[in-house]
Amino acid sequence: MKCPFCSADDTQVIDSRVNDEGDSIRRRRRCAVCDKRFTTYETAELHLPQVVKQNGTREEFNREKLRSSFTRALHKRPVPTEYVDRAIEHIVQKILGQGEREIMARALGESVMHELKAMDKVAYIRFASVYRSFQDVDDFNNVIRDLDPPTHKKS
Repeated sequence: MKCPFCSADDTQVIDSRVNDEGDSIRRRRRCAVCDKRFTTYETAELHLPQVVKQNGTREEFNREKLRSSFTRALHKRPVPTEYVDRAIEHIVQKILGQGEREIMARALGESVMHELKAMDKVAYIRFASVYRSFQDVDDFNNVIRDLDPPTHKKS
């Protein structure tokens, strides 16, 4: 690593420490030429795939768009922000685990629906109505029926 003071290539690591979260390393370095010290940080670089929209266009994965989907569906619902954060993290980890360079927008939407279904039924129905372009009351009834399958009474 080059020295930020004199641009010399000869620097030494004199101390390394992992941060409290365990996701980065702090390194103290010393330049062998000018003897100045400086700090560097090392973190893992993860690339999320591009999102392929229904019309074939591609865009960068955007956590804020994902958060916005949850926020709209959960408007005025009693769901803590931590649940949304956790759901977004589940989706991101799932995507990273697949190791693909692209993901279809439809698959992303299905992941949001899956998380909302477990989180809040009303928000799930709201999201599904827009995402699946409900046309009439029957579409709502079908989704509600899927949420609460009939129970069979024993006689």
